[in-house]
Amino acid sequence: MNKNDKIFVAGHRGLVGSAIVRNLQSKGYNNLVTRTHAELDLKDQAGVFDFFEKEKPDVVVLAAAKVGGINANNTAPAEFAYENMQIQCNVIHAAHVNKVKKLLFLGSTCIYPRMAPQPIPEDALLTGPLEETNEAYAIAKISGLEMCKFYKRQYGDDFISCMPTNLYGPYDNYDLSGSHVLPAMIRKFHEAKANNEPSVELWGTGSPLREFLYVDDMADACVFLLENYSGEQHVNIGTGKELTIKELAGIVKKTVGYEGEIIWNKDMPDGTPRKLTDVKKLHELGWMHKVDLDEGVKLAYDWFRENIAEARM
Repeated sequence: MNKNDKIFVAGHRGLVGSAIVRNLQSKGYNNLVTRTHAELDLKDQAGVFDFFEKEKPDVVVLAAAKVGGINANNTAPAEFAYENMQIQCNVIHAAHVNKVKKLLFLGSTCIYPRMAPQPIPEDALLTGPLEETNEAYAIAKISGLEMCKFYKRQYGDDFISCMPTNLYGPYDNYDLSGSHVLPAMIRKFHEAKANNEPSVELWGTGSPLREFLYVDDMADACVFLLENYSGEQHVNIGTGKELTIKELAGIVKKTVGYEGEIIWNKDMPDGTPRKLTDVKKLHELGWMHKVDLDEGVKLAYDWFRENIAEARM
């Protein structure tokens, strides 16, 4: 990329897209193109093709997706599959037709088998059954990264993919019906503290192991890959560090300053037992994360408190 490239960031208002916009701007990439959902529905094929034909972006970052936690994925799998595949097919093919010189597709580590080897290497993809609680989303994301690979093989398009681990930070989703575990904890502990509630209920047993990456670190890795990588294989983005959900709850509880009890609802699902990314490939390319979890949770909670009126609740 060069600093004058016209860069379309799809999904610029979300957790991931907003962080990528911040990172690009900090590095001097100021020719950015964005559209809100009201301005451009990426599920509308005709609208997407019209946009690409008029704007002719040089670079595309596909960070737009229908996302959610276990509950959202469990209750609306058809929509998670259909809407995400619509978005991906429209944007990737329009990028090809309009000769976009570089595209980055963002997936999720849920693409890997439920019982993948740990830490999970990139070549674990499609080697076993998926986790049922987010299978629809995972299948859609697998389709997207495979599309990028096929367009590269058949046409030579410089379309690359990355697989970020669990993300958190500014502009996260704090709606408890669809949020992921860390923002849900931040909101629950914050509200329990404000209301002097004696306990907070969290889902599952607290035993699953998870890896978390501060979203601005993820964005920095994405821009690094745009500048330095053109391989066919997708690249994991993570910290290579993990902890139990129970340990995470302790960190969030302490950060918020809540002093009540945690009650674990063991009737609710845990999800995948363990999901740690192998980030050797990314490290060998020359990138490592900077924000550790304790610092990142504090940054995320500070943002939540300062923006609670505008946060997605």
